[in-house]
Amino acid sequence: MNLVRDEKHGKIIDVGSYQHFMIMMEINEKKLKWLIIFQVCSTIIILLLITMLCFVNYPVIKKTFIITNITNITNNDLQQNENITTLYALDPEARTFCFHDGKYGHTITNGAVYNRCSDIDFNGYYNGNFTVGIEGSRVGTIIDLGSSEDLKKKYKYYETVGNGQGFASIHRKNNTIFILKGNAYNNTFQVMDESSTLFQESSTASSSVILGHLYLIRITDYSNAAFEHIAKILVIAYRHNELVTIRWELLI
Repeated sequence: MNLVRDEKHGKIIDVGSYQHFMIMMEINEKKLKWLIIFQVCSTIIILLLITMLCFVNYPVIKKTFIITNITNITNNDLQQNENITTLYALDPEARTFCFHDGKYGHTITNGAVYNRCSDIDFNGYYNGNFTVGIEGSRVGTIIDLGSSEDLKKKYKYYETVGNGQGFASIHRKNNTIFILKGNAYNNTFQVMDESSTLFQESSTASSSVILGHLYLIRITDYSNAAFEHIAKILVIAYRHNELVTIRWELLI
């Protein structure tokens, strides 16, 4: 810093003060820049740590979320979404099933068991049997189509590993039931021999439950000509006189 005397006014002037000021400004600017850089870097590091923590703990968080919320999801909800249900021979509610809404057919209300909508019964009428056409003025037909292997041999279509193409392809057009013909990806179908039998009028009908077998079911109502349910089911698990698990689908 240089001090110069102003002879005219008798004052001492600090000629280095401006330079000093500029130097200090530059130093402060550098400090501010480094502070901003430090804050940005710190924020990035914190975000990376949070991301890594979430990634590592995601399975635990997901499992906890599912467990927390599963209490609000009933078995009926799962059945309706997945088209898979388990019927229990000894359960007053879960022995019967309604294809219309995918829920159990009976309900316990005010200390009593009531029928709500029972399209199919398991083990209630005959041990080890499905029974349809059981409520009110309903009549039913149930046809055991055999196993996936049986259908493949009979209709000579190509199956994939696991034998699911036959079941998946069964569908309805008007009053005719069709099944796959040839290769699954050719989108060609053939009429099932069982189709005519399915559309014959019947009454209460039963069929033995056999693991791996497919069934066609038709339910009508002689007091309501507009009512009709046609469904296909596949038995995917079975314990005699105890429970049966089915994959089901309404044919519209």
